[in-house]
Amino acid sequence: MDAKEEAKSCSVSVLTWEQVSRLNEVLTEVVPVHGRGNFPTLAVRLRDIVARVRARLERRGIAVKDVRLNGSTASHVLVQDVGWSYKDLDVIFRVDLPHEADFRLVKDVVLGTLLDFLPAGVNKEKITPVTLKEAYVQKLVKVNTEQDRWSLISLSNNDGRNVELKFVDSIRRQFEFSVDSFQIVLDSVLAYYELARATPMTPAFHPTVRGESVYGDFDAALAHLEGRLIATKRPEEIRGGGLLKYCNLLVRDFRPASEEEFKALERYMCSRFFIDFPDIGEQQRKVEAYLQSHFVGEEKSKYDYLVILRRVIDDSTVCLMGHERRQTLHLISLLAFRVLAEQNAIPDASCVTCYYQPAPYVRDHNFSNYYVANQNIPTWLPCN
Repeated sequence: MDAKEEAKSCSVSVLTWEQVSRLNEVLTEVVPVHGRGNFPTLAVRLRDIVARVRARLERRGIAVKDVRLNGSTASHVLVQDVGWSYKDLDVIFRVDLPHEADFRLVKDVVLGTLLDFLPAGVNKEKITPVTLKEAYVQKLVKVNTEQDRWSLISLSNNDGRNVELKFVDSIRRQFEFSVDSFQIVLDSVLAYYELARATPMTPAFHPTVRGESVYGDFDAALAHLEGRLIATKRPEEIRGGGLLKYCNLLVRDFRPASEEEFKALERYMCSRFFIDFPDIGEQQRKVEAYLQSHFVGEEKSKYDYLVILRRVIDDSTVCLMGHERRQTLHLISLLAFRVLAEQNAIPDASCVTCYYQPAPYVRDHNFSNYYVANQNIPTWLPCN
């Protein structure tokens, strides 16, 4: 076995029956895809939409190399109750996308598949792909460069459990940290559903399912997940440096596998974050979007998250001028204050006095309505 084959075998493992059972639960669970306006909610099982999209892609001439469950859902399948509830149902279709027309075809296939899930009695003939996109698509992304060729279609769920279908030709970086590096190959399970029909899975009769860690070492990554340890490689390659996800892991009681190593890695994370998001407005939009998408149903953790984010930036940022650093820290303080206000942790705005004017880059008028002097507000919140 050469070095490449040995590395590949090290990154792959066969799932146990308990893991396959959890995978089956994820794939057969009914997930609502919520429509905007008067459009009805779609009842979708992941196994159904994945199988139909794959079949239609292949009928239209796009071969699917394999289909994989990715992200926090894959981590949940491997280790239950690790400290976070899985959010988006993230599925990867590995395909070739050599031409612009292939991206359009993928989008048309997914939108056309949504018609299958509309309730009986809906007149499907009058519903166009544009209408379906406006009604059910939360996010539509296309990346088409020399090194990265992929697209993402995210279907809306009001509880933060979006169905995310990603079509990947090539992508340079598929993970941020070892604990989110897992991908579970679904082809054998999908074949089981098709061939076994209604036959339930049992410990003695279930498909063989492979998992892979794109971090490199499956056993090491699994040990990190079980032990709530944070490990990564080359954070400067991650857009945003992995800074926001790193602080999310910290707030969930994960800890660096090596404290000494992560002091240096934190500096790389902060530097890459400010390279990718140099403008204060971009920083605000990025942090707010992260809070909105990663803390659904966990609003009480938002404040602790912002405290940790501020501390890491304050301790490890070496690439900013003094006024830029203060500006960013001030922004995070204001966001933390707003989170407290939303949670009713401070008095109503009509009962308090504003002792300062927010910085001019903060455009949210809500900031100017609130205060300052309250014992629940930490001392680092800006107050003039």
